[in-house]
Amino acid sequence: MLFDLITGNDMSLTNVIIYILSALTVIFLTMPVHEFAHSFAAYKLGDRAQKYSGRLTLNPFAHIDYLGALAILFVGFGWAKPVNVNPYYFRNHKVGMALTALAGPVANLLTAFIAIFFCNLFTFLSFSFSSFAILGYIALFFEFIGSINLGLAVFNLVPLPPLDGSKVLAIILPDRIYYKVMEYERYIYFLLIILLVTDVLTRPINLVTSFIYYAFDLVTALPFIILI
Repeated sequence: MLFDLITGNDMSLTNVIIYILSALTVIFLTMPVHEFAHSFAAYKLGDRAQKYSGRLTLNPFAHIDYLGALAILFVGFGWAKPVNVNPYYFRNHKVGMALTALAGPVANLLTAFIAIFFCNLFTFLSFSFSSFAILGYIALFFEFIGSINLGLAVFNLVPLPPLDGSKVLAIILPDRIYYKVMEYERYIYFLLIILLVTDVLTRPINLVTSFIYYAFDLVTALPFIILI
């Protein structure tokens, strides 16, 4: 997304600075929530090793993957260090893995919903108190946070390893096919990078992200529309 801002017609130094601040907020505050959600879900489902793995924490330095952080900064979505989960602790291996995998994207969706609500709140306040230009900048800050979190949720639900969506795919695919796919996880990871760099994956993710943002924006704006 930073690349789009820099190369786009509507680029301004203020927008770039606000985006960088929002991306750093996501990297150091909301991505740890995403990874903590994975660990917490696994812990609650029976994987007690999460308590001693060092990942059942909101400390960002326990979760940051620096390449994934750069991806968040430049394209609006990326990844953190994967949480190691042992499915044999779960009563139902496939369902437990799917629920653990879904916990992260769900955390991003909830964060995005809250951020978009605050975006609408500060947009409303900026119209009500037009002399305070900073209110509009704060609204843009939350808009970026909402957009990045939605991008993270959608990206992580792509059914390719090592993304969360591949764990959900395990419920659908027969074991024989699923484990065969997972054998090539390392190679698929590099394919994923190529798809992102070439925009093959970026464009559909942005399309789905925009649709969800519109829906969240519509719902969270209702209280302020009533007040106008």
